[in-house]
Amino acid sequence: MAIESVHKEYAGRNGTRRHQLLPLFIALVLALTIGASKAKAQITDELEVNIPFQFHAGDTKLPAGEYRIHVLDDADPSAMEITSADGSTSAVFQVQNTDANAESDNTELIFNKYGNRYFLAKLFEQGSPNGSQVAESRYEKRVSQETRDPQEHVAAHRRGQQGK
Repeated sequence: MAIESVHKEYAGRNGTRRHQLLPLFIALVLALTIGASKAKAQITDELEVNIPFQFHAGDTKLPAGEYRIHVLDDADPSAMEITSADGSTSAVFQVQNTDANAESDNTELIFNKYGNRYFLAKLFEQGSPNGSQVAESRYEKRVSQETRDPQEHVAAHRRGQQGK
C-alpha cells in the first residue's frame, strides 16, 4: 500500500513536470526561430564596391579601390571581411544588426567622415529593412571627438550584378 502511494505521487509529479516542460519547449523553439530570422536580416550576399577614398574598416586602414565584402562565417554573422579585388589587402571587422529608416532602395555602404578620414559605419542591401552596423574602433572614437562632417554614401552591388 505504501509503495502504491509513492508510485502514484511520483507519477503525478512526473505528469506535472511534462506539462511544465511543454510551454518551455515551445518558447525555446519560438526564440530560436525569431533569432535566426534576425541574423539573416543582415547582409547575406557578397557585395562588390568601388570606394573612391582611403578609409578605415575596423582597426585597419585601407586604400581607395575595388573591394568585396562578405560575412566571414555563415554561422556567426557578426564578423565580416573586406578584401581588395586583387586580394592584396583585407580587414576583418565586427558588425551588429541595425535597422534602416525604410526598406533600402540601394545596396550601399555608409561612411562616417571626420575631416579627411573615412570610417566604414553601415552596410545595407537593396530591398532589406535591416543592415549591418560596424563596431566603432578605438581610433574612430578618438577621432570622432573632432568635428564630424556629414556621412558619405557609396553605392555597392551584389556580386554578379553589374550597374545596379
